[in-house]
Amino acid sequence: MLSWNALIWVCILYVSFLFLIAFWAERRAARGALGWLRSPVVYTLSISVYCTAWTFYGAVGSAARNGLEFVAIYTGPTLVFIGWWWVLRKLVRIGRVQRTTSIADLISSRYGKSPALGVAVTLLAVIATTPYIALQLQSLTLSFSAFSASVEQAEQIPTAGVTAFWIAAGLALFTILFGTRNVDANERHHGVVTAIAVEAVVKLVALLSVGIFVVWGVSSGPADAFSGITAEALRTDEIFGPRWVAITFLSASAIICLPRMFQVTVVENVDERHLATASWAFPLYLFLMCLFVLPIAIAGQTLLPEGANPDLYVLSVPLAEGRNTLALLAFLGGFSSATSMVIVAAIALSTMVSNHIVMPLWLATRQDDTKTSGDVRSVLLLSRRISIGGMLLLGYLYFRFTGGTGALASIGLIAFAGVAQVLPGLIGGIFWRGATKAGALSGLAAGFIVWAYTLFLPSFEGSLLVSAAAIAEGPFGISALRPQALFGLSGFDPLVHSLFWSMAVNIFAFMIVSVLTVPGQLERIQGAQFVDVFRMSEDGPGVVVQRSATSEDLFTLAQRILGPNHAHRLFSAAAMEQGKNSGLPDPTDGFIQQLERELAGSVGAASAHAMVSQIAGGGTVSVTDLMQIADETAQIMTYSQRLERQSRELEETARQLRLANTRLTEISAQKDAFLSQVSHELRTPMTSVRSFAEILRDTPDLDAAHTRRFLKIIHDESERLTRLLDEILDLSFLESGRMSWRRDEVSLTEVIDRALASTEGLRDGTNIVIHRDRASEDVIVTADFDRLAQVFINLLSNAVKYGKADAPEIRIAVTRFGGKVHVDVSDNGPGIPMHDSERVFEKFARLGEITLAGGAGLGLPISREIIHNLGGSLDLLPVPVGATFRVTLPVSETASLSARA
Repeated sequence: MLSWNALIWVCILYVSFLFLIAFWAERRAARGALGWLRSPVVYTLSISVYCTAWTFYGAVGSAARNGLEFVAIYTGPTLVFIGWWWVLRKLVRIGRVQRTTSIADLISSRYGKSPALGVAVTLLAVIATTPYIALQLQSLTLSFSAFSASVEQAEQIPTAGVTAFWIAAGLALFTILFGTRNVDANERHHGVVTAIAVEAVVKLVALLSVGIFVVWGVSSGPADAFSGITAEALRTDEIFGPRWVAITFLSASAIICLPRMFQVTVVENVDERHLATASWAFPLYLFLMCLFVLPIAIAGQTLLPEGANPDLYVLSVPLAEGRNTLALLAFLGGFSSATSMVIVAAIALSTMVSNHIVMPLWLATRQDDTKTSGDVRSVLLLSRRISIGGMLLLGYLYFRFTGGTGALASIGLIAFAGVAQVLPGLIGGIFWRGATKAGALSGLAAGFIVWAYTLFLPSFEGSLLVSAAAIAEGPFGISALRPQALFGLSGFDPLVHSLFWSMAVNIFAFMIVSVLTVPGQLERIQGAQFVDVFRMSEDGPGVVVQRSATSEDLFTLAQRILGPNHAHRLFSAAAMEQGKNSGLPDPTDGFIQQLERELAGSVGAASAHAMVSQIAGGGTVSVTDLMQIADETAQIMTYSQRLERQSRELEETARQLRLANTRLTEISAQKDAFLSQVSHELRTPMTSVRSFAEILRDTPDLDAAHTRRFLKIIHDESERLTRLLDEILDLSFLESGRMSWRRDEVSLTEVIDRALASTEGLRDGTNIVIHRDRASEDVIVTADFDRLAQVFINLLSNAVKYGKADAPEIRIAVTRFGGKVHVDVSDNGPGIPMHDSERVFEKFARLGEITLAGGAGLGLPISREIIHNLGGSLDLLPVPVGATFRVTLPVSETASLSARA
């Protein structure tokens, strides 16, 4: 039996072996000696990264727990690859034409190269992959524990939490060294792909070896191996049931949507024809991986004690039979399954994080610096390495939060259900031109929220955000919102329940919003390229022109993008290859193509092609290039139209500014007149008060009659001054909105009675006749009684003072009009000219030599402000004789209802 330290050294040696293979393959690819590295066999074996620790260990555990359900894990991918002609072939062609580097890149490119969609898909992929990384940690921790249970001094072996931490740290370090040795996302990772292919062979050989040992070593053949199985154990009645269909759908979508699967299937594909080989070779690989799953599960249940972990049967059975070498091989198979998944997933996710989140933020904060230096490679490497460490940390935290107690298969299905939310936007984008960015974002967000609420958060069993009570009874006790019985849909498996709601909401939002929104010009062009990709080849008709440029111009461009150090190394190496000991290399077409590929790793293939072609000229004019030119032209036209619209808006703004300036000039003149009038109105009573006060002071022997008269004048002028100041304050409060208002049901008859009573003294001796119809005044309005009375007192006072006629009359007429009431106060005096109809409402306005509204010209402005605040209006009506002021007020709603009743 291997000791704990020996097991650690085996892992280190195996990792070193894989690193050497990757290093050798990269050196071979750098020399151009690709050979079998580009073979369809290596490509097919790299796709086997689908078989992680979940399938290596978890498939046997799933078979022991759920019978034939594990077959569905392999059925979905098999169907996708058998039907590769419809979906996979199109994705690979789009990936090559669009030069995509990840699934987030492809989706954002389809929907008008939307940065928001790139960020959304990246965040969803990181969150959905977190349970999968935790699965790898749990599988490796379990495999270590299987060995530690058999070695001496087991108490010296770290706990599961400590083991998981060091495994996560080791995987992070290994992945950083393995997957971030260069930053060129557009070039194929031949070293990584080759290492993954080797790991695929190791895990297949390991699982087949354990299976062969179980069938012909433990048992005497297949018949004996299957003799102990029952129909109940196989659960044949559940085949093609809801859970079976759900798992088949999720495993099929995972082949397309998982970042690591998109990486190896689409991004790393060097020849579209390799899909034809993979269409039968990969299903064959999956068949071999699941060939001995049932026999191992049966042997584990037969040989091992009750309570043994089914997820460890692949290791436990050889250990129980004393086959330590075979157990070590099985351990390395599981180790290969976990490490290959982490490597490829980390490469894909770190590329997505750096390209769609880190780099846009970094460039936005360093716009000036990137124009002159721009050594972005260090930023890319650092961001990818940090993101790898962050993802492993998230996986470790998920492992600790969940306690690592869930079955491996169930954890994997949580991740599958999360990443499946990308599927509607992806499939709709490559087959439906009408799909829009808004629809894709809406569907993705809605589906993600439902998945997180109904499956992801409940997997923490109440330790994160959603409590155990909320999971069991619903938030705030609302049973309809129970995460695993949403809207009363109970009785279903949690996976089936979550998948149904999340995909239903996702697809509904995606389609409805896409139908209701209009795609932009760039979205329409990209949609046409994606949907009709087979009619638009990147190597389509074009004319190849020899490119030429000066070495100095190319070196300047390389410095700005790559930075001085890297550019110098690149150009020096190229010069030495050309036989030059110093200086810059000759700008041959081969070197220009090499430089373009180098720049593509930092700024993208399309941008690199445009930059180099701008300097070197020539190039290949293809359908894709023409479409890119059309994109830019459409953007320029849109920008031109926006400039024209802004020009018209500026003209309108200028016109409004001229009007505002004219109005300000008028207001300035009114302000001067206002100050002059205020000073005049205040000075007149103050002069009288001062004059008569001086008379009283300087004439001590003044008789009593004159003293009383002078004191009365002083009193009257003081009241006039007080009244003027009160009016100014009232107007100030009204215009600033600081006055408090009452809203009562007020009888219009009582208000008019109050106003007539208050002006009775003013009418004495004038012979004015008042005409009113008390029956029509029986109206209830919503108003402030005192303020409304103040308005009518002012109107009646004006009619008495300025309605001079041989037989003076004042008429008060009330009429109802819908929910409003009109009160007209008319006199038969000389009237007011219509060109002065608005001036009478201005502060301190004078019409001829007469000052309106009580001597200061404030009565009517105050009255208009009061009525306005009461929800009505005060206007001067055009009439042939005299002056008529109309007050419009809202009728009380209660009174209106009573009238209708």
